[in-house]
Amino acid sequence: MGIFDDVLGDNGMFDEAPYGPQEGYAGVLLCATACDGHVADEESQSLFLILSQKKLYQRLSPQQFGSIMDRLLGALKKGGPEKLLERCYPVVPPELRESVFANAVDIVLANGQVDAEEKEFIDGLVTKFELDPKRAKTIVRVMVYKNHG
Repeated sequence: MGIFDDVLGDNGMFDEAPYGPQEGYAGVLLCATACDGHVADEESQSLFLILSQKKLYQRLSPQQFGSIMDRLLGALKKGGPEKLLERCYPVVPPELRESVFANAVDIVLANGQVDAEEKEFIDGLVTKFELDPKRAKTIVRVMVYKNHG
């Protein structure tokens, strides 16, 4: 490990400040839009609609919200959805885990098809958030009904 690695970190960048619940929630949903390697228009529209309705973001100015999204998008570009998810899911408060899971399922369903990568992403969220598998299945079923037609 060289001198720059000690100062800047392994990726050559200054260490970023830790994420809070707002970044965690939005970051998980951003990962849901990108987990299959591309972001469909329907998925990005769904992401912004969902976030605009959450109490977690209502007190933010448009500039503050934009700053959070810019930071998350930068991290997504640098490390991909897997790395971003590893930083985001631990800071989602326990009381919001089912909510973010349901909304991630909604985003994955937004374009009318579910790819293998998206299925794997959703299955991974069940594990990461330590959700009851039966409850998670019920949430998925409800979101499928919601997006049907």
